[in-house]
Amino acid sequence: MCVCAACCCCQTSDEQVVKPVVSVYPAASRAHLEGKSSLLCLASAMSPPLVQFSWKRQKENGPLEELLPAEGEQLELREPGRTASILLLHQQENSTYKYRCSVKHEGGTVEAQREQEVSSKPVPIPSQYQVLLLCLLYTVLIVKSLVYCCGLSLLRILRNKGPSTNCTHAD
Repeated sequence: MCVCAACCCCQTSDEQVVKPVVSVYPAASRAHLEGKSSLLCLASAMSPPLVQFSWKRQKENGPLEELLPAEGEQLELREPGRTASILLLHQQENSTYKYRCSVKHEGGTVEAQREQEVSSKPVPIPSQYQVLLLCLLYTVLIVKSLVYCCGLSLLRILRNKGPSTNCTHAD
C-alpha cells in the first residue's frame, strides 16, 4: 500500500516496513491569544518515512468526527526519522473537543495513544466588587509611596540643616 500521491516515489526495495510511533501534544504559540489553539502530532521511527496525517475530533459525549478543512489549518514538517503535523484550530466559543491524530502508513494506520483536549471557555469577567477592591489597593499603595518619599525628604532636610550656628548669645 502506497500513501503518497505519485506511487513512483515509493520505495520498492526489500526494506522492512516498520509502523510509526504516533504522539499528540499541545503546541505553544501566540495564536492562543487570538482565539486559536494548535496541536502537534509526531510520527517517528517508521520505515519507509512516507506518512499521511489525519485529524478527528469528539465533542463531549458525542460521536468521533472527521475534522473539516474550514475548522483548522494543517502544516507538515519532515526531517529524517520523523514527520510532524501542526494543526491550527479556529476555536468556536464555549466549545470543548478532544482531538485525535492518526497516521496512514504503508504498514497500516496508527492512532495516537492519547487524545488532546482543547477548550475555548470564555475568560471570566471580574465583578464590580473585585474592580473596586483593586482600585482601592492601588490607591493605598500610591499613598504609601507618597508618604514614604515625603518622610525621607523631610529627614534629609532636617539632617542637612543640623544645629544652627548663626545664633549669638548675649552674656
